[in-house]
Amino acid sequence: MVEIKTDVALQAMREAGRVVARALAAVRDAAAVGVSLRELDEVARSVLDEAGAGSPFLGYRPSFAPTPFPAVICTSVNDAVAHGIPTDYRLRDGDLVSIDCGAELDGWTGDAAISFTVGTPRPADLALIDATQRALDAGIAAAVVGQRTGDISHAVDTVARAARCGMPRDFGGHGIGRRMHEDPHLPNRGRPGRGFPLRHGLVLAIEPMLMAGGDDAYTTGADGWTLLTTDGSRAAHIEHTVAVTDEGPCILTVP
Repeated sequence: MVEIKTDVALQAMREAGRVVARALAAVRDAAAVGVSLRELDEVARSVLDEAGAGSPFLGYRPSFAPTPFPAVICTSVNDAVAHGIPTDYRLRDGDLVSIDCGAELDGWTGDAAISFTVGTPRPADLALIDATQRALDAGIAAAVVGQRTGDISHAVDTVARAARCGMPRDFGGHGIGRRMHEDPHLPNRGRPGRGFPLRHGLVLAIEPMLMAGGDDAYTTGADGWTLLTTDGSRAAHIEHTVAVTDEGPCILTVP
């Protein structure tokens, strides 16, 4: 069931989104060569605690997962597409890092992700991050009253295909509100004019995940959580929580 949010609810979700934005900014500032993924998780936990917010990630266990998720952020490095568990791995020069974070505040949820490089960047990684950001921007621009979810999916897909990047077909964006994952599902590939109609108050997490190898194939790592490219190519993941409004799309997960 799709829940259309009131303007009061949208404002509450905006506050949750601000917490997510602060946590992601703090993690990015802390990320440097030699810093462990577990240490980055502690940074994010501190921001959530300071805001009085909970984590929708911590303890989350979807049907595919062998264990509950043990952290408040996902840390996906290099060939990891998404859902990476923070470990004692220490960042190395040139790593491509994607951080996904959520926050629960006063009964409402925000969810966003960023991708960046550590130390000396590879030009190909910067191009991949740029393509992922452009795919997200295109998806957000299509989140307009009167269109449908398929228009968002098609916009994301068009950028990904032009960049010759792959995307994991079984994963995409989603509705969000009182829970992190709500209806409708938002694939990163779709046909314009299809899907759920976009109305004022519909809130979606739009999250392109691009794989540089150009293949849509991915696999799950030994931890049962981490999505990995099958060809070892790099991946990037960028996400925002976006409200569809009569005034146009409104990004809720920015400072």
